[in-house]
Amino acid sequence: MARTLALIMAGGESKDLSVLTESRSEPAVPFGGKFRLIDFSLSNCINSDIYTVAVLTQYRPRSLNDHIGIGKPWDLDRASGGVRLLQPYRGGPYGDWQRGSADAVRRNLDYVARQSEEYVLILSGRHVSVMDYRPLIEQHSQTDADVTVAVRRVNLYETHRFGIVSTAPDGRIVEFQEKPRRSPRNLASMGIYVFRRDYLVELLADSTYVEFGNHVLPALLEESRRVQSYTFPGYWADISTVQAYWEANMSLMSEEPALDLYDPQWVIHTRSEERAPVKLGPNADVDGTLLSNGCQIDGTVERSVLSPGVRVAESAVVRDSIILNDTIIGPGVVVDRCIVDKGVIIEEGAQIGTGDSNKPNTAMPERLNTGITLIGKGSHIPAGISIGRNVVIHPASRADVFGKRKSIRSGSDVGRDMR
Repeated sequence: MARTLALIMAGGESKDLSVLTESRSEPAVPFGGKFRLIDFSLSNCINSDIYTVAVLTQYRPRSLNDHIGIGKPWDLDRASGGVRLLQPYRGGPYGDWQRGSADAVRRNLDYVARQSEEYVLILSGRHVSVMDYRPLIEQHSQTDADVTVAVRRVNLYETHRFGIVSTAPDGRIVEFQEKPRRSPRNLASMGIYVFRRDYLVELLADSTYVEFGNHVLPALLEESRRVQSYTFPGYWADISTVQAYWEANMSLMSEEPALDLYDPQWVIHTRSEERAPVKLGPNADVDGTLLSNGCQIDGTVERSVLSPGVRVAESAVVRDSIILNDTIIGPGVVVDRCIVDKGVIIEEGAQIGTGDSNKPNTAMPERLNTGITLIGKGSHIPAGISIGRNVVIHPASRADVFGKRKSIRSGSDVGRDMR
């Protein structure tokens, strides 16, 4: 396979992920118990024999930088090639904040131009998939396209989340619509592109291009450049909304999940913490659940994903939920259809995700309306409180945020002004 440089877009801010990205970037969001979203793109690279990888960061990069480090878990701690974390900077022809995906690459063109690889693979740090990039790159080389775009079919109800393409019989893209409100077509761009390095450097010398989807692809089609599609048949999830995040995690617990995390031929690597084994107490009841190292379960856990170090006390119930690292769930607590971020303490008898009301969240009604309640990182939920559905509790919410209230109505947005 021709030598390839991978550029992973990891600098975007996602308000649609709510509290999950208030203290971290999208690619640093935990997933599937022990992983981070960026683990999938990094692991797919090394499994595809791509060993020169640059991660383009900007928004809240600290936890992402800490996670990647020098790239050792992915065999990317190399003097030649390996992983490089590229941060925004001031000064020079490329300095300043990145305005979008194409602009992020343009502001690192000096790095791209110095590399010896023939091709550049543009990836996203928020995609969950097991994808071999070699057939995509091979097709790009054989067709001599100006750019090859990875595509796949999506649900017609989700076309507004993606760039939608139309193709000719030979696979050439003839039309592109960026996130149409409605579309009869459902062949979506995955936001994965392959360019010849020299052509990409020449193309992005034009500083008017901000996004690959909004600007680069339409411009190339208007100029009648060869824009080729590559159809990916496997599992792929774009974790750009709370609903997508919740569904992708829940799908891991199906009898035969589409995403196989246990394939020894395609390992998803991550930076693992040293933790004790899972411990189940004498009254623990666990069913259809993913448990990570260091979890201590004395209560009931059903159809949930628990990250390392989570503790569930006796008589507590966790159901249809995602619980992130080191959260403590006290006695008699009920957590139903929730996403609870790291280091949360839920005191005795609290009821989270309760009631029949499904009123949409007031701050994001179009994105949080299916009954999922979110608890932000480092929050402390007082004893006995009842919190409804589609509620957002922002990070570091403490007793003074809740005051003397005994209940939080469905659809509420709590703690934003206290951060």
